[in-house]
Parts: sequence; structure tokens; C-alpha cells
Amino acid sequence: MALDTNCTGRLLPVQFFIPCCLALAGALSETPPAGPNIVFVLADDLGYAELGCFGSESIRTPHLDRLAHEGMRFTRHYAGDAVCAPSRCVLLTGLHTGHAHVRDNSGAHRKNNPHGEGQVPLPAETPTLARLLQQQGYATGAFGKWGLGGPGESGEPHLQGFDEFFGYLCQAQAHNHYPDHLWHNGKRVEAGNRVFSAHQKIERAPDSSDDWDTYQGQTYAPDLFIERAEAFIRDNADQPFFLYYPSAIPHVALQVPDEDLEAYPTDWDKKPYLGGKGYLPHPRPRAAYAAMITHLDAEVGRLMKVIDEEGLSQNTLFIFTSDNGPSYAGGSDSKFFGSTGNLRGLKGSLYEGGLRVPLIAHWPGTVPAGTASERVCAFQDFLPTLCSLAGADYPEGLDGVDLSGTLRGRPARLARRPPLYWELGRRQALLDGRWKWVRQSSRKGVVTEELFDLESDPREGTNIALERPKVLVAMRALATAQRSPSELFPSPFDEEAPSKDDSKDDSKDDSD
Repeated sequence: MALDTNCTGRLLPVQFFIPCCLALAGALSETPPAGPNIVFVLADDLGYAELGCFGSESIRTPHLDRLAHEGMRFTRHYAGDAVCAPSRCVLLTGLHTGHAHVRDNSGAHRKNNPHGEGQVPLPAETPTLARLLQQQGYATGAFGKWGLGGPGESGEPHLQGFDEFFGYLCQAQAHNHYPDHLWHNGKRVEAGNRVFSAHQKIERAPDSSDDWDTYQGQTYAPDLFIERAEAFIRDNADQPFFLYYPSAIPHVALQVPDEDLEAYPTDWDKKPYLGGKGYLPHPRPRAAYAAMITHLDAEVGRLMKVIDEEGLSQNTLFIFTSDNGPSYAGGSDSKFFGSTGNLRGLKGSLYEGGLRVPLIAHWPGTVPAGTASERVCAFQDFLPTLCSLAGADYPEGLDGVDLSGTLRGRPARLARRPPLYWELGRRQALLDGRWKWVRQSSRKGVVTEELFDLESDPREGTNIALERPKVLVAMRALATAQRSPSELFPSPFDEEAPSKDDSKDDSKDDSD
């Protein structure tokens, strides 16, 4: 991989990097970082077209619209996967799901945790984005939803490079935005709410509006997260910091303070949601969903305000994106909101609607204001890009490329980027240039393959696999080369996968 000549990050072989992490930490922390502060806001299940600046005409997002107006929008940006945990793993490690340790939202792991919480944990000493920035002298904090390891396990964020973490460790717990407890650096913290299930179904609407209160609590977790994030910025204003803000909204259940509903029309909702598609009932499901996004937008505004008040705007890179496409469950109504911008598929799907997500980058004086980039990019690009900007070393053999030149507005000098690869259970997808390939295996072992030309068919409406057999074979071979077998996440296509040492393509020359 060739790096931007103005970047100071350099590549280290993986076999050298991991054993030397602790040895390097002390020396690197003595060198003052020259890079920007980094604020990274990750929405949960936010669709590509659910922000005003990405086409929504119904959901109010004034702060994010301002961020886009003063920064850069990326219109061909892809999540790490179509569900939460693997997407976050890709973001923090720079490895796509053909190589990542976490490749699915497996809940079976919770049975082995004494607290009954957590997903498959990141291994100890994983060279995460947070760890690499921490070694470069950055203060690192994470506030919100984790999903990469439960209590007492190697994947806990304070063991993966974060100086401070406060939030949900387990994604299942994050289904309830009024939790009874949260976690702070490995310690359980009571949240002040009673215990109740985030998955309930009723036969008819309650007679009294007060009866709907049974699905809420006293303390709204997102409000706790934003307060901690604001304090983190203020406490570290005199040194470079990395603030990772993985919000738990607008992921259902539909829960939001009642006053937030007032921003949206009462006639949106002709009938209440009774829980038929999972999670919790709500009297005004469409208004609640939109209000959750507007609540997140207000949190972005609060972070921007603190940065302005501390005089940090000119040296702070602010990134906003989403972990995957919009949900089909819990009373959310993607059709009503046009959540995917007419792209095919939703969360859990490897079609465009499940993977393509909004991305906004804001850095006054560096990221050109009011611009849009059509460059294809993905979650695996964040680690090399942010490490390069921070002057931090990072491992060789990553699946991402350095986008720092694009952020600085320099004309692209690009070789063709490596393919983008995703897998999820019995599904695979590959994007290479104009071609998108999707393969699925049914529970009975029936395999289907689809090929799309995204230049002429961005909504993936016409399968041209039979018309382009040579392209189909080439894409299948590319996908096979991108995957290494995983004992934790076996695939029906494991027999095709190359050995781990042969599965990487290190000929990436895609920096600008």
C-alpha cells in the first residue's frame, strides 16, 4: 500500500507489530502528536437517506446538515457489514469480514459469560484504532454501545485501547434505551431504571396514555452518554483526543423522551405499534423513530458546541456515519421515510440498502466545505486514514486504504482500489469497480449468485449473471481470494477459501 507523501503514518508488519505494542507505547506517548483531535460519531441502524443532507424531506437533522454544509459528504460509502458487531469490528481493526475476528452478531456467546452479556470478544492486544492512537499519545474515550466483548472478557473497550468507556457492553442490552445498568471501565454502574424486557407484544392499545409509560423509564441512556462525551472533550482539551461515540439510536426499541415527539405531526401515525415485529409497542411509531434521529442530531450539535467553546474547531476532525442500513423491525417504517433512498435491501442484507450508509467529514480549513465525494470507500479505510492523519504506526496487511488525501481535497491519484468484500452467515458480496456480486446459500444448501452493474443499475434490479459469465467467474474467484476460514464463524463456502496466509492482497496502491 502506498501512502500519501504528506502523511507521517508508516506500515509495520503484523508479526512485528503485536509483540511490540507494549514496548512502543511508552516511547510513542512521549512524542507529542501532530494530528487532529478526532470525534467519531457512529449512528446505529441509520439509513442512507435518513438525513436532510442525504435527501430526507421528513426527518429534521439541522446540526448534521450544517456539518455536511461545512464539510464533505461521501455518497459511495459502505459499512463494514450489514449488522452491528462485525461492522464495528471492521471499523476498529481495518480488516473486512473475510479476515476480521468478528463476522456476525452471534448471541450464543452470552451463554458462556457469567454476566450473561456480550458478543464474541476481540482477542487481547488486538491492534485497534484506539490502541494505535493511544500509543501515539492520544487520550481515547468511548461512550455508547460496544458489542465486541462482554464483562470480564478480552474485548472490553478499556482493554482494547480506550482510556475510558461508559455504556452498553452487550448489544442485546442496548435494545432497551432505559437500562437498569451500564458499564464503566469494567465496573457495573446502576442506571436508575427498573428492569423490564425490551421485547413485548400486546393485543390491543392501552386505554390510558399513562399505560404506555410502562415501556419507558426515568433515565434515557443516550442522555448519559452525551454528558460523558462532553466531559471527555473538556477534560482533554489540552491534548489530542479520540472520541468514539457509538450511539445506540435510532436502533429500536422505539423509545424517546415524550417531549421529542412534539416535533413531528400527530397525523403521521394512524395506529399504534403493538410489538408485532419485535421490540416494544409505541403509540406513535413513525414520530418516535424520526424523533430518535433528531435526538441524535441534537447530540451532534452538543458535541460541536463543546468543541467550539474549547477553541478546538480548527484542529478537530469530526466524522459521522452509520454501522449498517435501516431496520425492518420494531415498528420502524423504512418505506414511509424512504430510508434507503430507493436502494435495494435493509439491515441484514448485503444489497446496497443494507450496506451503503451516509458519511460526513468536517474539519474547518482542511476538509473542503460544501463538497461531495463519489469515491468508493468503506469502514476498513478508517484505521489507515485516521492513523495517517495522527502520525501513528499501523500494521501491514490491512484491507483498508488511506483516504487522507481525499479528506484534504487533493485531486485523486488512484490506482483501482482493492475489492470491497462482505460476508454474513450464508451470504457473501463483493464490489469491484462497476460490478457487484452477491451469493447466498439457503438452509437446504441451494446456492444462488447475482451480478449487477452498479453504473447502470445502482438499485440492483437486474441480475446479469447469465449475460456476463466471465465477469461472474472472475468475481467469484476474487471473493474466494478475499476470505480466510473462521472457526468461530463457519461458512458454507469454507472449502473454497484459501489458506490464511494466501488470502490477503497486499498489492494495494490506493492512497491519494
